[in-house]
Amino acid sequence: VQVVESGGGSVQAGGSLRLSCATSGTAFSAESMAWYRQVPGKQRDLVARIVSSDATDYAESVKGRFTIARGNAKNSVFLVMDRLKPDDTAVYYCAAFFGLGGGSTWGRGTQVSVSS
Repeated sequence: VQVVESGGGSVQAGGSLRLSCATSGTAFSAESMAWYRQVPGKQRDLVARIVSSDATDYAESVKGRFTIARGNAKNSVFLVMDRLKPDDTAVYYCAAFFGLGGGSTWGRGTQVSVSS
């Protein structure tokens, strides 16, 4: 199973970016998919998650600004990030979580940089 992120880049504060995540190599549907982010020297934190029922949850710091949604392809999601702030600067990782012992698969990450 492979997870690949795309769509990172550099933007000024107040701008928007859209990250995409695609999964390949499995016929199984992920129970949930999520976006995490990490800055150097800190732990990787959950940004947004979508589960099989399409329920979503978000980190408090991004509520009202970020939206996670499913893509058209199986096990794909995207993250729309609006009103970006310099504090959103991080490497963003996509993860797919599979039940029944399927574990999780992570992408390599995509850099998002927000300048003031």
